[in-house]
Amino acid sequence: MKIAVIGTGYVGLVSGTCFAEFGHEVTCIDIDAEKIQRLRQGHVPIYEPGLQPMVEKNCAAGRLAFATEFDPHIGRADVIFIAVGTPASRRGDGYADLSYVYDAARTIAPRLRDYTVVVNKSTVPVGTARQVARIIAQENPQADFDVASNPEFLREGAAIADFMRPDRVVIGVDSARAEERLRAIYRPLYLIETPFVVTTIETAELIKYASNAFLATKISFINEMANLCEEVGADVHAVAKGMGLDGRIGRKFLHPGPGYGGSCFPKDTLALLRIAQEHGVACRIVEAVVEVNAAQKARMVRKIRAALGGSEAGKTIAVLGLAFKPETDDMREAPALTIIPALMEHGALVRAHDPQAMKEAAKHLPEVTYCQSPYEACEGAHGVVLLTEWNEYRALDLARIKSLLVQPVFVDLRNVYEPSQMKALGFHYECVGRPVTIR
Repeated sequence: MKIAVIGTGYVGLVSGTCFAEFGHEVTCIDIDAEKIQRLRQGHVPIYEPGLQPMVEKNCAAGRLAFATEFDPHIGRADVIFIAVGTPASRRGDGYADLSYVYDAARTIAPRLRDYTVVVNKSTVPVGTARQVARIIAQENPQADFDVASNPEFLREGAAIADFMRPDRVVIGVDSARAEERLRAIYRPLYLIETPFVVTTIETAELIKYASNAFLATKISFINEMANLCEEVGADVHAVAKGMGLDGRIGRKFLHPGPGYGGSCFPKDTLALLRIAQEHGVACRIVEAVVEVNAAQKARMVRKIRAALGGSEAGKTIAVLGLAFKPETDDMREAPALTIIPALMEHGALVRAHDPQAMKEAAKHLPEVTYCQSPYEACEGAHGVVLLTEWNEYRALDLARIKSLLVQPVFVDLRNVYEPSQMKALGFHYECVGRPVTIR
């Protein structure tokens, strides 16, 4: 198969590279000439474990190429994936900005030659694929094409594994021809008996939003339980374990913390609410999830303030971890972008470390002092806040940390350490939803 991927962001680059790994001939197209030039030189612009060597391997094999020109790649493609960004609207109303999707459709349309399947890979509201089809038909009435929906379910930090060994592949189509072609592209996954959900286009579009909203719901629910645990003296880890062992509930996404972030959950929950409102349907659970998540970040600021004695004014705080989750440099909607500014507005000085995200964080938090190690960040600080659970923070030299701090305050917003251990070491230790002394 000859595949064209429009957009070399996270989804486009990972998907295009993995399709090339399957053996297809893939061209990733982007209007950002500097990014394409860097990719041609072997420089991957995002941090994703395993992606760099896979890009290099498939480029060397001639299966993966990068281009800024749409000709001749679009005209000879069997399948075209639209994988451009769909950020939240700048109006702040929660709607997804679909201008990049529609621009891609207009650019693709006049270049279509033989039968082509145009696939929305981007996360888009219900009805977007129909609009893409209308635009293409309007721009090129002679085009022989189908539009399909094929949402992605890639976790940042584990995207390669998620693509090569997915839980499921969702395909929304209107024609047998489109289904046959997409099944052919994903044929390698039949060897590992990956479940395929072949459904209508609208259903496929909604599956993506419903999935992300449900996972966000689990996160907000366990955070509410953690807050309740703090008031009644219960241990949220035991609560989560007791819940997760129930096969109907499952263990995943029952980890308390400072709230969800990233490129998907915040944007997609708001977009789902807007879709529901447009169709006169109440989504009260999702509304509550959004509210709980915002309140959780504010609660974390108050927790840090209380640990520092009631005020952060004039105090230095070491922050370990900036990305919204480990194994990525993605700062989009990261809790750090809410928590750190709130502390600095009240007079705190922040020294931070992150294994991968400091360059990206500096664009959003220029007043933070960035350090080359967690220990450098802790030098002279009045307290340390563990904000992202990178593996290298799971076995810190705690005695050294304590010696570097002005006062032994350790606020663990990811519950990496055991309260009893931290208390025995002499720390004033705060975590999320766990009593400091556990039997």
